Amino acid sequence: MSSWGLDGAPRDPDWVEQAACRGEDPKLFFPQLGENGVEAKKICHRCPVRVECLEAALSLGVKDQYGVWGGMSERERLTVLRERRRAS
Repeated sequence: MSSWGLDGAPRDPDWVEQAACRGEDPKLFFPQLGENGVEAKKICHRCPVRVECLEAALSLGVKDQYGVWGGMSERERLTVLRERRRAS
């Protein structure tokens, strides 16, 4: 799995270098209250490493990763984590 830097950004040349979000405005991925992150999700959904990004964010837990990661908001990732716990 990926390692994460102090700034919360993933650091893993095996997949991060391929991310569609590289070079995009980081503000898109950290929407303010009332914003929905739709533009970030559009970028994520065309990303070849979306699954890797999502799994990295899920491994850290929702409370530790604000913003859109792997095409999902914190609330959406929380739902995934709950479903996984129920299934196990």
